[in-house]
Amino acid sequence: MDINHKGIITTGEKEAGHKAGEKVEDIKHFFKDYAKVKKYDMAVAMKKMKKSKNCYLFLAPYAILFTLFYVAPVVISIFFSFTYYNILEKPRFIGLQNYMALFLQDDIFLTSIKNTLLLAIVTGPLGYIMSFLFAWLINELPRWVRTIAVVVFYAPSIAGNCYVIFSVFFRGDAYGYANAFLMNIGVLDKPILWLTDPKYMLPICMLVILWMSLGTGFLSFVAGLQGVDKSQYEAGYMDGVKSRWQELWFITLPNMKPMLMFGAVMSITQAFSVCDVTMTLCGYPSTDYAARTIVTHLFDYGFTRFEMGYACAIATILFLIMIVCNKFIQSLLNRVGT
Repeated sequence: MDINHKGIITTGEKEAGHKAGEKVEDIKHFFKDYAKVKKYDMAVAMKKMKKSKNCYLFLAPYAILFTLFYVAPVVISIFFSFTYYNILEKPRFIGLQNYMALFLQDDIFLTSIKNTLLLAIVTGPLGYIMSFLFAWLINELPRWVRTIAVVVFYAPSIAGNCYVIFSVFFRGDAYGYANAFLMNIGVLDKPILWLTDPKYMLPICMLVILWMSLGTGFLSFVAGLQGVDKSQYEAGYMDGVKSRWQELWFITLPNMKPMLMFGAVMSITQAFSVCDVTMTLCGYPSTDYAARTIVTHLFDYGFTRFEMGYACAIATILFLIMIVCNKFIQSLLNRVGT
């Protein structure tokens, strides 16, 4: 047995020291090798860029505009989220105070997060699935019927503020179509204040958003279904595909992964950017903030109170939430066809 008197290093301690030293050396070698690989990859990438400089020259205008109007505003917004900025005065750095106030003091913001997540959880997946199913069904129709059906389903998403018609359907008096119908068949004795009662406001907004959900993602699904090579279906039948569901899972969906990803991004963006529908139908602010969303809260502080630093903090949190959801959707779509 090793005995460790004062000033004496035992055999076990020597072995432990050697193992620790070996681990440190292994880590150093790992980082050196990693740096060499990255340096080599960078050199290869630079050579490819030099060979394709004409292509990058043509892409430069779009890249410059994309950086100026998309990347730069995001970076600037993140910077302002750590400041107190009211437009009239110079930005003053305050660290994490805006974020602390959002989560520890702003109860309305927490309500807006809850409402936004409810809208996203219900309308996001449902709108995405509806877009694909309608596109799949329409793809089976004759060409001229398919063209008419695409226009009919896509029209609500490009008709501007056509959703205002729902304010007539759900008016809070006996002249509203919903109240009149339910009172005529004896379900109601008196009108319901659909758009001012907190119990009904969010479900009605969900209904309207779903009605408008067949947008750009729907068109990408229609285009993706048209682009699948028909010979793959014949090969699939020879390899053992026996039903339309197997055909969909093993042939159609794997060929549509880029369209599925695009549709998912559009669906996430639409679900988390709800603002106009709730403000128009339920008022600004809505009763008990029952239809308050993160974007509505952002609009309030950014364009009504002009507290731009606080508004940028809200925008940054929304940006992070959307990135996390996007990564989650990517991981799910990578399993398609496996």
